[in-house]
Amino acid sequence: MMQVGGALPSSPWELVQTATPITKLILAVLAFFSLLSWFMIVWKLWQFRRVRRQGDRFFASLERTTRLEDAYHAVMKLPPSPYGRILREGVNFFAELRPGALQATADTSQATLSMTQLEALRMMLAKEISAERDLMARFLPWLATIGSVSPLLGLLGTVVGVMNAFLGIAAGGSGNISAVAPGVAEALITTVLGLFVAIPAVIAYNILVSRLGLFAGELEGFSHEIVGTLAREGRL
Repeated sequence: MMQVGGALPSSPWELVQTATPITKLILAVLAFFSLLSWFMIVWKLWQFRRVRRQGDRFFASLERTTRLEDAYHAVMKLPPSPYGRILREGVNFFAELRPGALQATADTSQATLSMTQLEALRMMLAKEISAERDLMARFLPWLATIGSVSPLLGLLGTVVGVMNAFLGIAAGGSGNISAVAPGVAEALITTVLGLFVAIPAVIAYNILVSRLGLFAGELEGFSHEIVGTLAREGRL
């Protein structure tokens, strides 16, 4: 560990400036992880908020309709959303199983589905829900990775820094506190930054995973509502 102008470092920034190359490398990686995690946190929070607004608008449009085909035409005029895609795929799949069954003049006695077709419809809806959930979960594992790796990187920097401090003491032949303290302080800088990076990432990950679970549950409930509407209208 070098000294700035012959004086001992008196601030964390001076410790960073006088740090060894490997410590600076670890600090640079942690700084990159911090920027990346905050970008993903802000982006995912915005994404969940946007989907929530889309859901409110979607269900408000559904409440103004009474029949499934009317709801289909109403929501297709809205901007694309996970809820709209679930409804579109469900209605289109039903229409493929029973062509013309959604027309106002259709004979519902001839439009009912067999048990096999009903199970196929449910499987298709489950597949679409899984696809929408995976889309919303994109990049969330990165937050978990950053939250778990950052403290380890900080610990690595601390261990390396402590080793360098003791090697410096051995080479200089001095073991007083003024000789030991700067090296130990430099070593602890990486631990502090590692925790600074990891704590927000872990908190955000847990919050976002909770919201993802609520989102997936809402889609699953909506798929059950689609099947229930088909049953109520005598199409199952």
